Amino acid sequence: MTTDRAVVVVRAGALTTVQDRGRPGYAHLGVPRSGALDAPAAALSNRLVGNAPPAAVLETTVNGCAVRAHRGVTAAVTGAPCRVTVDGHPAPFGAPLWVPAGAVLDVGSAVAGVRTYLALSGGVAVEPVLGSRSADLLSGLGPAPLTDGCVLPLGPESAPHARVDVAPQPGPPAELVLRVRLGPRADWFTADALRTFGTRAYRVSSASNRVGLRTEGPPLERAVTGELPSEGMVLGAVQVPPDGRPVVFLADHPTTGGYPVVAVVHEDGLAAAAQAPAGTPVRFVPVGPVAVGPGPVARRP
Repeated sequence: MTTDRAVVVVRAGALTTVQDRGRPGYAHLGVPRSGALDAPAAALSNRLVGNAPPAAVLETTVNGCAVRAHRGVTAAVTGAPCRVTVDGHPAPFGAPLWVPAGAVLDVGSAVAGVRTYLALSGGVAVEPVLGSRSADLLSGLGPAPLTDGCVLPLGPESAPHARVDVAPQPGPPAELVLRVRLGPRADWFTADALRTFGTRAYRVSSASNRVGLRTEGPPLERAVTGELPSEGMVLGAVQVPPDGRPVVFLADHPTTGGYPVVAVVHEDGLAAAAQAPAGTPVRFVPVGPVAVGPGPVARRP
């Protein structure tokens, strides 16, 4: 449906999806949480244009996107730094900007990081599913990834945009340091494997996606070789598949899984994980005690 309060996708980019704060609370029904991977960046883009926190934004991956406004709209681009233009003219990154009717707002390729967020005043008003407008790539719930020519309706503007020249935000990590709490299946791994996990360097794999951040590095040897019945999975769970390389579950992760979870990442580290491109060094830093086999693992500060 075409309305004045809408934008047309001119360039969809490699993967651009509609995201909001997700749909937590439905794991018992097999529905993942979903939502923006870099939640602080998405929230900042909404604040800059005057949207309420639940408003939906666009999450781009690596090479951005471009949209044409049916009528004038305030926009803001946050997350992975990139070049922003309006009808070919430079526009600010990390600050409110005006897009006149008929103009094309182009969010360029990320110069660092992976995911950039585009908020539009009024929010992207696609039909919600289970209370969220987020696209879930694992289950297929929510709107499909954007394609060239599709039309995105916008909601009514609700508040004036922020009066700032630029909003500070963290840069993408040169090294991804993830604080983890060991368990619940740390005792399925040898003591040497747990030392490897907490001391050796890994790298982000190019196979990473919205479901999980995959790693390359030393495999973790299991002390228990049997099958593990499927059990509930949480955001940030570090699951270890048969190849032994840890996988950090992100927003579109499955709600159950049958591979052991060696640790869980503190949620405050997941935004950085969302912005870590392939090849980024990764270190897992265990914090707090955990029972492994007959004795505890040493506490790390």
